[in-house]
Amino acid sequence: MSEFTHFNEEGRAKMVDVSDKPETARTALAHSSITVSKEIYDKITNNEMKKGDVLAVAQVAAVMGAKKTWDLIPMCHPIPLTGVNISFSWEKEHDSAYTLNIAAAVKTKGNTGVEMEALTAASTCALTVYDMCKAVDKGMVIGKTYLVEKTGGKNGDFHRTEQVR
Repeated sequence: MSEFTHFNEEGRAKMVDVSDKPETARTALAHSSITVSKEIYDKITNNEMKKGDVLAVAQVAAVMGAKKTWDLIPMCHPIPLTGVNISFSWEKEHDSAYTLNIAAAVKTKGNTGVEMEALTAASTCALTVYDMCKAVDKGMVIGKTYLVEKTGGKNGDFHRTEQVR
């Protein structure tokens, strides 16, 4: 494990200077999830939520979240993203609960990685689903949000090998 780079000589926070790092293709994939009731699952899948198409809005919110990460996380650099893709899959937990699995893939060509952008996209997506469905049931549970993989950069690639539940 390397040393923290976000501190100056006085031990105070700083934004890391990445100007000497080479521009390379970089990617990151993050996952999150939200478990909902059967009623919410039915309303989402039948497009019957009063606020509109939940997955379409959550997808757009996730892209916006990725683009605004530098505005939310103090030491993140503003990065020109070259791609953000959000995908969904449903998993039946039992007769009364369903989990929406969220995958957020982010790409750039730059001198710093996009892990935080992918994590922010996945989180924003889950939060948006909650917001759009809370009038029906506030008992939804947002699951673990985590980095699955990242490529590019001097520290090399990362691929999570263990299952996260």
